[in-house]
Amino acid sequence: MAGHTENAITIAAPMDLVWDMTNDLENWPRLFSEYAAVEVLSRDGNATTFRLTMHPDDNGKVWSWVSERVMDRDTLSVRARRVEPGPFEYMNIRWEYEETADGTRMVWTQDFAMKPDAPVDDAGMTDMINRNSRVQMALIRDRIEQATPERRTAQVMTD
Repeated sequence: MAGHTENAITIAAPMDLVWDMTNDLENWPRLFSEYAAVEVLSRDGNATTFRLTMHPDDNGKVWSWVSERVMDRDTLSVRARRVEPGPFEYMNIRWEYEETADGTRMVWTQDFAMKPDAPVDDAGMTDMINRNSRVQMALIRDRIEQATPERRTAQVMTD
């Protein structure tokens, strides 16, 4: 049985800002709380190959892997996959964006399977990804909403 997750959040910010901030890979360590570093290895058109390095886990282990990400601004979607799958047999991710009356809706869908010798099975990883995605999406929402021009103007006026 393979793992599948789908998580969504609405960000009270314009599409262009959400798209730009969430696809600025070099800025991910400031956007996500889990990433310590991003190293872009290559760019070819809308495709980027990069290494993600996480902060040490509770046991002091640092996880790192190479992924490929292909952005399609016309369809408001991004496809990604792990090139170095680590404990995964495979990991495929799709980010979709939609303009709504309340801002921009962002959906993350992840399809994966864990290797038999991985420290967690598909069900366990599904739970971990769902929990972490909700935390990261809320953090990203808050950081992007704080960066919106309207919010910055309102803060200056109240200071």
